[in-house]
Amino acid sequence: MLARRRALPPAALAARSAQVAARLFSSFEVAAWRAVHVFLPLQRRQELDTWPLIRQLWAQQPGTRVAVPVVEADGTLTHRLLTPDTPLVESAWGIPEPMAAPRMEPAELDVVLLPLLAFDEQGQRVGYGKGFYDRFLLECPQARRIGLSLEPPVPRIDDVWPGDVPLHACVTPERVWHFGPPAGGQ
Repeated sequence: MLARRRALPPAALAARSAQVAARLFSSFEVAAWRAVHVFLPLQRRQELDTWPLIRQLWAQQPGTRVAVPVVEADGTLTHRLLTPDTPLVESAWGIPEPMAAPRMEPAELDVVLLPLLAFDEQGQRVGYGKGFYDRFLLECPQARRIGLSLEPPVPRIDDVWPGDVPLHACVTPERVWHFGPPAGGQ
């Protein structure tokens, strides 16, 4: 999947990212979200571009707080408030991070928009294998877990382990896949 994503021309990546954002806004009650966690794209890995989605949240839902992850030295994720004026610093991982922004606690989040390399028809996802998001998701069981994917699902991911936290839904350019019971406002 990583090789397939790297082979996407920039225009195709931008178009698919825009389709995912449009589908997210048309398929979920985004106006009900008060705090949403969004990953910032790792450009060198051609991740789905979440910036248009973030800008749309700021423009259409000014009361919704946007949190983004910061990878700490101990391998945990913390979550920082992102505003249009927040300065970003590129981390050692190549991820833009708001180091000096106020922290947000996982218990505050209504929705977590998740990065992934692949997902399956049962709602399991594959990331980069470090378990950052699985550990984080255990801290916010109240949050709706929505994957954002450039590609449709594979039939089944065979190497699921007990610590993997499944998705409630996943948005692709073509459709929304639902896996778990919806949480309030989603």
